[in-house]
Amino acid sequence: MWRTPVCELLKISYPILQGGMAWVATGELAAAVSAAGGLGIIGAGNAPPEWLRGEIRKVKERTDRPFGVNLYYMSPYIEELVGVVVEEKVPVVTTGAGNPGKHLLRLKEAGIKVIPVVASVALAKRLERLGVDALIAEGMECGGHIGEITTMALVPQIVDAVSIPVIAAGGIADGRGVAAALALGAQGVQMGTRFICAAECTVHSNYKEAVLKAGDRDTVVTGARGHYVRILRNKLARQFEELATRGASWEEMDKLGAGKLRAAAVDGDVEYGSVMAGQIAALVKEIKPARAILEEIMAEAQEVMVRLGKLAGL
Repeated sequence: MWRTPVCELLKISYPILQGGMAWVATGELAAAVSAAGGLGIIGAGNAPPEWLRGEIRKVKERTDRPFGVNLYYMSPYIEELVGVVVEEKVPVVTTGAGNPGKHLLRLKEAGIKVIPVVASVALAKRLERLGVDALIAEGMECGGHIGEITTMALVPQIVDAVSIPVIAAGGIADGRGVAAALALGAQGVQMGTRFICAAECTVHSNYKEAVLKAGDRDTVVTGARGHYVRILRNKLARQFEELATRGASWEEMDKLGAGKLRAAAVDGDVEYGSVMAGQIAALVKEIKPARAILEEIMAEAQEVMVRLGKLAGL
């Protein structure tokens, strides 16, 4: 089995990170992915600090392998959440929706690897100068909050702009995506939507079924510029479309979206809830254990690499 520098950096067997999806990526899923050789990540989202502490301890009870926490910088609890990951000695932190610069020294002094999610070259270069360990270059094909550049275009530009490891995300669901990301210069991948349908994922069964039923054109981008969110098309999506048609403000959009992810992920409301999923949802065909998902992806990636080698006469 081949390894990349990201495997060495994070002390994992496979160069695959599981996305830190709020209300979806709990301790159970993170533990299963980490135990199977990837990097499982708890999504802190807007949850309170004691909830996060409990999820971290779930992981520690289930595996001694490295894992991570995704910190959402628009959370009202961000200061307390940083304190929790430091106190609990979390090995890896990924960050989104903001600049982790003000906490970087504290996190690094605690021995935590810091890997921000970025959607532009400018932000990638700025964060490299601050001293982050790696970057997740996330294209607009992903589920949830998105940028404006595709993975295919974004990843090689960020790879060329920085000297630290780059992890590709957005529109990756199988071994073909892993091989493609490596060809673009990435040293690993992050997958979110694929792991929604892991057996260990505790998200509501309605949410999983919605992903399994999705077709290639079933995601839609909602919200306002700078706050775009990709979800599966449903009645909530139509409400967003109606607001956009009449030129609603960002505040109105934000009010409509408040609490909708929890409604879908926890309560199972897949009509008026925000069923966040990436454009590759249609590639997810069944529910299976995280270990089986990882092994299948890596086996397929190996097959692709061998086939490409033969094409090149190697």
